[in-house]
Amino acid sequence: MPTIHWFRRDLRLADNPALLAAVEQARAADDEVVPLFVVDPALWRSAGAPRLTYLARSLRALDESVGGRLVVRHGPASQVVPAVATEVGAPAVHVTAATEPYGRRRDEAVEHALDVPLVRTGSPYAVAPGRLTTQGGTPFQVFTPFRGAWLDHGWSAPARRPQRVPWADVRSDGVPDEPATDVDLPAAGERAAHARWTTYLQDELAEYADLRNRPDLDGTSRLSIPLKYGELHPRTLLADLAQAPFDVATFRSELAWREFHADVLWHHPGAAQQSLRTVVPEDSWASGDAADAAFEAWAAGRTGYPFVDAGMRQLRALGWMHNRVRMVVASFLVKDLHVRWQRGAAHFMEWLVDGDISQNQLNWQWVAGTGRDAAPYFRVFNPVTQGEKFDPDGTYVRRWVPELRDVPGRAVHQPWKLGLEAPEDYPDPIVDHGAERKVALDDFHRGRD
Repeated sequence: MPTIHWFRRDLRLADNPALLAAVEQARAADDEVVPLFVVDPALWRSAGAPRLTYLARSLRALDESVGGRLVVRHGPASQVVPAVATEVGAPAVHVTAATEPYGRRRDEAVEHALDVPLVRTGSPYAVAPGRLTTQGGTPFQVFTPFRGAWLDHGWSAPARRPQRVPWADVRSDGVPDEPATDVDLPAAGERAAHARWTTYLQDELAEYADLRNRPDLDGTSRLSIPLKYGELHPRTLLADLAQAPFDVATFRSELAWREFHADVLWHHPGAAQQSLRTVVPEDSWASGDAADAAFEAWAAGRTGYPFVDAGMRQLRALGWMHNRVRMVVASFLVKDLHVRWQRGAAHFMEWLVDGDISQNQLNWQWVAGTGRDAAPYFRVFNPVTQGEKFDPDGTYVRRWVPELRDVPGRAVHQPWKLGLEAPEDYPDPIVDHGAERKVALDDFHRGRD
């Protein structure tokens, strides 16, 4: 009667309390552990090719970690998990608790269909969403007090890695084939994630606070990808940060933002698709053919604003975009092109390898001014000054916009000023930023009247 550990957003063996609980139950019964992963058609269909490719590679790495005994089954989880439990005679199914809306609904359906307990242990976060509240017992609305409560609450030490796990030998459908994609993906799996974190911690983290806004420099960890798949747990990072011999407050604060957004989505699951507050009248949003054409130019990196276009092309090439640039391109879509944030968020989820529903949707709502503790709607990022400030020599733009590689220095951020020397194959700006900024602000003031 082997115990089942159902892997989801915890594709690792180290610091995995749910896996440890499954192993301990199996050993107490002198039995084995079934490492199960369910290829749910609902999730598989909704994920873009970059994410599916990375997931397939991460699953292969996990399979190697469990001695080639990862059990992959295809179908709705509410059918597959009970079927496997019955097939092996499992006394329980162990999982890391789901926190996002779909995962919570899925687990309720699985629990209802099972004849044995669905045992939830831990979560993908250092502090489980929903656990922290204000002194009045209400959810936090603002990040800074949430971060204070998060720091005060603290988190448990990383769970030990189980040794000599008795993995069961059960039939598997095999890891799905990778979809075709030209995206240049990083190495997947727990081992690669730890290697990346170790290198960053030792060689780069000390400069994070100074370099994190510079897309022309490799100053960020890019750990959003392994954190999304649970190849690393944030608790592991926080334990290492506590031992760092330099200031890590800025990096730790970014982890807190991640947990704040998960908490917001826990309390407001509708925020995955709906604005948490209205900031402009409904007639403010562009529609029709003109809006579609503007969106396509944005998505293709052909807006005529080099910093925006570089970000959108980086997204298509790497399945990842620097966070500072994510804010700029999002602001441009919502406040210069007047396209609803949901459309941009969907495009990001199609291409981002680290596409995570709470982080992606709530970050878009932050830029759009519709979320909790969001940037005010009247904060409109200037795509030229942002480029000049954070890509001062134009290195980032020239890397991703080859039409501009012969334009020297910061002039690359305003190629339309070059006159006859402007590259012929790069488009003129599709809108006037100053004019569209005024439109956005006027819409905001109309919404307040």
